[in-house]
Amino acid sequence: MSQWPYRTIIEPFKIKMVEPIPFTSRRERERLLHQAGHNLFKIPANKVTLDLLTDSGTAAMSALQWSALMRGDESYACASSFFVMERAVRRIMGFAHVIPAHQGRAAERILFSMIGPGKIIPGNTHFDTTRANIEAAGSVALDLPCPESKNTSSMYPFKGNINLAALERVLKKSHAKIPLVLVTITNNAIGGQPVSLENLRQTKKLLNRYKIPLFIDAARFAENAYLIKLKEASSKSWSVRQIVHETFRLADGCLMSAKKDGFANIGGFLALNNAQWAQQARQMLVLTEGFPTYGGLAGRDLEAIAQGLWEVLDEAYLKYRIRSTEYVGEGLMKSGIPIVLPVGGHAVYIDAGRFLPHIPEDQFPGHALACALYLDAGVRTCEMGSLAFGKNAQHELVRLAIPRRVYTQSHMDWLLEAFEMLARKKNKIRGYRLIKEPKALRHFMATLAPIKSAADKKLARALAA
Repeated sequence: MSQWPYRTIIEPFKIKMVEPIPFTSRRERERLLHQAGHNLFKIPANKVTLDLLTDSGTAAMSALQWSALMRGDESYACASSFFVMERAVRRIMGFAHVIPAHQGRAAERILFSMIGPGKIIPGNTHFDTTRANIEAAGSVALDLPCPESKNTSSMYPFKGNINLAALERVLKKSHAKIPLVLVTITNNAIGGQPVSLENLRQTKKLLNRYKIPLFIDAARFAENAYLIKLKEASSKSWSVRQIVHETFRLADGCLMSAKKDGFANIGGFLALNNAQWAQQARQMLVLTEGFPTYGGLAGRDLEAIAQGLWEVLDEAYLKYRIRSTEYVGEGLMKSGIPIVLPVGGHAVYIDAGRFLPHIPEDQFPGHALACALYLDAGVRTCEMGSLAFGKNAQHELVRLAIPRRVYTQSHMDWLLEAFEMLARKKNKIRGYRLIKEPKALRHFMATLAPIKSAADKKLARALAA
């Protein structure tokens, strides 16, 4: 656990503006869930009491970010706000070329469309939109998680690592088809687990043999850096900024959704050192996002991202962020709810497969738990199991993603009470079956129904097969 000198955790910020939290009745939530096709993504946000669906774009911006918005230069080409953002990325991450995009998945689409079809993209574990963009470009997203990630209850500190032995085998066999390797920090699909500096160094060493570039999905780079500081012996005396510099020194480029560790409500970028790739990316950017100095963003958004990238490096904030997330994990375990250990930075992941052993994988235990929590308490979460990842799911998880600087400690205590009550009746929670699904990223738009009878169970098994 992280170092925290007091029993009580306090937020390292003051509240300047508030907005009301909605409360609904169970009957109203039953109606809303039915109308939404039992898909929590389709529940109106004003009918959610605690919204832990995602930490993406949901942060509370600081007073300095709000003031930065007023400096936004909305010129179409070469606005001064772009150069503010470019300077922040260059100074923090060190890349030569910075290409803004409206969010991380837009940067993914540009990079993988540019690389083209017939390729293999190995990674520690690709997240849903990353995999979808790789596959949409006609390539293969290959997950190579470390063996330790299979055991959700072990305390191995760096379960986000890429499997070096597996990567070496793939490189020997298929290096001609591998244009880059992508390492996601922290590893969102594996429970928000960090990647060690040593693993990045060894990955880079392997790739140098084949002259293959290393890219980083940097959405939660600061949280990963702080977890390295806590857990990697060789870096304990380093500052977070030093760890961040070393992380990106090892990389040839990065993708980032600034909606996470950028504290921004929208925005992202592709940053890299290869001038030829950068030129191709800018040409693609003009086609679909906008001129290369705004990339689908307003000048005020670029200013907010630049300020947020500096703010997230504050170690007082990161200490609070990691410890407050651990607190939620500790509270869940006290109620007998199994979680992915150790707790990561941005979220706590419940092992729904272990919590609801009476619900088989083809009936989506994670989704069943997420719906039950909304019905019971109006809390919205996100399934990360067979519904979201299909055959690529490693575990049946429910992610409690905690928005940055939004909820207080008492909100988290209330959440833990809700789970404590839900745990007493977990055997009554039923599985779900798919009614309608899109071709890709089905969890965003699918329609489901609860399983009520033996016939429903038989149909669910047939549909899964």
